[in-house]
Amino acid sequence: MPNLKIYQQGDLSQITKTRTGETKLGEKISLDWRAEKVQFVLLGIAEDIGVRVNQGIGGTHTVWGSFLSALLNIQSTNLLTGSEIGIYGSISFGELNENISSASVEIIDNEVVKIINEIANLGKIPIVIGGGHNNAYPIIKGMSQSKKRAINAINLDAHSDFRAKEGRHSGNGFRYAYEEGFLQKYAIVGLHENYNSQNILDEIEKNPTIQFSFWEDIFLRENLTFKEAIQQAIAFTKDAPTGIELDLDCIENVLSSAMTPCGISTTHARKYMHQTAISTNAAYLHICEGASRLATGQESFSTGKLIAYLVSDFMKGHLSQN
Repeated sequence: MPNLKIYQQGDLSQITKTRTGETKLGEKISLDWRAEKVQFVLLGIAEDIGVRVNQGIGGTHTVWGSFLSALLNIQSTNLLTGSEIGIYGSISFGELNENISSASVEIIDNEVVKIINEIANLGKIPIVIGGGHNNAYPIIKGMSQSKKRAINAINLDAHSDFRAKEGRHSGNGFRYAYEEGFLQKYAIVGLHENYNSQNILDEIEKNPTIQFSFWEDIFLRENLTFKEAIQQAIAFTKDAPTGIELDLDCIENVLSSAMTPCGISTTHARKYMHQTAISTNAAYLHICEGASRLATGQESFSTGKLIAYLVSDFMKGHLSQN
């Protein structure tokens, strides 16, 4: 069974660093995520099981806490007061860490689907932080079930995560969602040519419901701009509610399960957040694969702060539509 942490006011007060004459998001965020004024609901997933089943480096369970601390200490302003945000809590799966397998990932799937159902049924936008990209599948499934229709997704990622249905892991979440009818259209921005197999590239190129761009076409060959690549993905998915996905392993030197020395910048990632937030019917936001500490011992105290920037950019962009 999962361990669900529900936050109390004392938890937020302990994390939020107050200062006279200033107001932080942590002083305004609602503990009652069901409240009418709440538009965004935060859910932390503290697991790295899907990553490890996919032969990746563990550690994605560590980033939620540092993200939450960074977010709560952002200044409350008219652009984002904090009263629009509620916290569902964070879930962890410590009992599954022994003898992990695709069956372990299926247990995580089932729990995440239930929570996304609960949030989406009240018309809120889930913002899911932490864990591996395996969680794209239950998020899409839960959202699709709530909306009683297949949804679309845009994914900023070096990898397609469209591997075969060989048992659940972090590399095939979109495949499962697509083949089970929960995902209608799938757009991928910035794939790396070096890390997507020819078989998968051949398949997604022939599929009219999948659209993608290569990092190399954007930044090496300059066949299109980064903004144009995002605009193409937005245009492709505009006919349905759309999940916004960002895998942190596509950002240069960000601590993640498959961190890269060559990718997009943090500024590019923020632009992606802003563009998708203002131009899509966003169903959810999912930022995954990042870590504060990897199983190798590598540490970074900036990953959580970067995610807080990305989340605040998304929320501000979405609110500006109204």
